[in-house]
Amino acid sequence: MTGPWLFDGPAAPPSRGEADGALPAAILFDRDGTLVADVPYNGDPARVEPMPTARDAVESVRALGIPTGVVSNQSGVARDLLTYRQVEAVRHRVDDLLGPFAVWAICPHGPDDGCACRKPAPGLILAACDRLGVPTEHTIVIGDIGADMTAAHAAGAHRVLVPTPVTRPEEIEAAESTAPDLLAAVRLVLGLGLDGTTPAHPGDGTYAACPDHAPSGAHHVGRTAGKAQ
Repeated sequence: MTGPWLFDGPAAPPSRGEADGALPAAILFDRDGTLVADVPYNGDPARVEPMPTARDAVESVRALGIPTGVVSNQSGVARDLLTYRQVEAVRHRVDDLLGPFAVWAICPHGPDDGCACRKPAPGLILAACDRLGVPTEHTIVIGDIGADMTAAHAAGAHRVLVPTPVTRPEEIEAAESTAPDLLAAVRLVLGLGLDGTTPAHPGDGTYAACPDHAPSGAHHVGRTAGKAQ
């Protein structure tokens, strides 16, 4: 079985976050339901619609020199509902609207294929971090369902859940951190210290957020209250 599909964007900027320890080394986003509206097995670029605040969120990350990437399950390929060309066309449309992203990691396998990349397995996150040359323990993953959070935890990355109507209550309860929308999630992340000199402990599944940067509606570890791609 082949691994994930990897697509490189423009050369990623040197990560200031990794250099000074005050910011994440990279931020990886789930695609459907996080960056763009969830349209099951979408192969039509015309149906790509950014989620509210998505553009402001990714632009605020890039403005700080932090590489961004996308990690996405696309089992429609394995189900013969999507072709490589359709996945590529949608990817280009997302890049046109919100990009360019420094890396894309896409799992084309089905849930019964036993691959190591389909979330909740960590393969997409590990592959994206390897491509960017950043440590997973200094990487943030933002997504809308428990599989995103489980994959991030398994990879050793930090994580923020942005719930949508498909997010299960138990996934919200189990989340390390939550935010009401994507921009709030990014603002929460940019208030984190990941250098080990704060109460944060990168790599052990917990971190501390700076209250001064926490947006309304955001919840940190210990205080937090489906799609099928």
